[in-house]
Amino acid sequence: MASEKINMPQLGESVTEGTISTWLVSAGDHVNKYDPIAEVMTDKVNAEVPSSFTGVIKELVAQEGETIEVGQLMCYIETENGTEESADSPSETEAETEKAGEQAEESTGDQSMKKRYSPAVLRLAQENDIDLEQVTGSGRSGRITRKDIEKVIASGEKPSAPETEPARTSAATAEPVKPKQQTAQAPTAQSGDVEIPVTGVRKAIAQNMVRSTQEIPHAWMTVEADVTDLVGYRNSIKDEFKQKEGFSLTFFSFFVKAVAQALKEFPQLNSTWAEDKIIQRKDINLSIAVAKEQELFVPVIKHADEKSIKGIAKSIHELAMKARTGKLAAEDMQGGTFTVNNTGSFGSIHSMGVINHPQAAILQVESIVKRPVIVNDMFAARDMVNLSLSLDHRILDGLVCGQFLQRVKAILENMNQSSTNVY
Repeated sequence: MASEKINMPQLGESVTEGTISTWLVSAGDHVNKYDPIAEVMTDKVNAEVPSSFTGVIKELVAQEGETIEVGQLMCYIETENGTEESADSPSETEAETEKAGEQAEESTGDQSMKKRYSPAVLRLAQENDIDLEQVTGSGRSGRITRKDIEKVIASGEKPSAPETEPARTSAATAEPVKPKQQTAQAPTAQSGDVEIPVTGVRKAIAQNMVRSTQEIPHAWMTVEADVTDLVGYRNSIKDEFKQKEGFSLTFFSFFVKAVAQALKEFPQLNSTWAEDKIIQRKDINLSIAVAKEQELFVPVIKHADEKSIKGIAKSIHELAMKARTGKLAAEDMQGGTFTVNNTGSFGSIHSMGVINHPQAAILQVESIVKRPVIVNDMFAARDMVNLSLSLDHRILDGLVCGQFLQRVKAILENMNQSSTNVY
């Protein structure tokens, strides 16, 4: 018998960690290679992790609800081939490799992951009144791991934040008077309150949004477009289209088409920040938000610029159906280069979206509202829509984003029966 490790796999592009939502096996269970052993949640997808070997599960190392990095140990499995190796005592070679890795990390002084806290780390720190700013992380690029927090707890010496208030001087002694340390307390539920555990997709969304707002300097722009002709054209063909194709021709498919076309002309918005360089993506893969009850998924329309309005409408329909029936696969959620969010479906007329990390921008398509507008010095009832862009100011500036929005506006305002073919 041989003891093998099963580590957290990379479940998507730019995914660096995953949360064990449910173990599908227990210690002592026999599994075949490729059998699912755990359900794992990332900021992009929920997926089952398959076994890399055929054998018997020896030990579940990661706990349900624990977030671990890609490549980190999940469990041990005993296989029938090879020489048994103790799972509790890694080989000398492994130990030396791990030690060398830790020394390399220390020597670089890279602390870029210092403030990337997992839910398990945040929970333990909060429960034990530990200031994470004062903890030295042993993980990659200075990241604080669960073991770092457990080590602090075991030592009995809890680091706290330094006193930041200016010292006050006593008139009698002329000696500095130290301010009393104030400790932040987590909110507690009162009688009649309802406590809702933060788990599953909501936890993943929370992590990704915190990461996005911490790392990306956001800026915002909004333009309004007159889509009266588009509305009239779509309404005139929607029933025939539904009867012929079997799915709806939504307004959103027209907006996605316009964005895809504009991104070909302004590829700067189809970019990713990569620290020492900006990666301008060739493929235009548009992320869209799809809801399933209280869960939100962000699947991707691949090569949206190569699709007709009908093709985009079909992709939206298929991805929405997959989300609502729990059939979204990992590949459906990967590769997004720009996000288009249909906030108008909720009646919103203006919003400022949080960028879908690591993309450069997100466009909020607001509600189409009939308003009085001056046309040829006369009031007319027109169908107007706001287009609200959030941009990563490291990559983009107001000039190119303004030009991009003006182009999207021009495309939409010229979509009509004579110039637009949905096929």
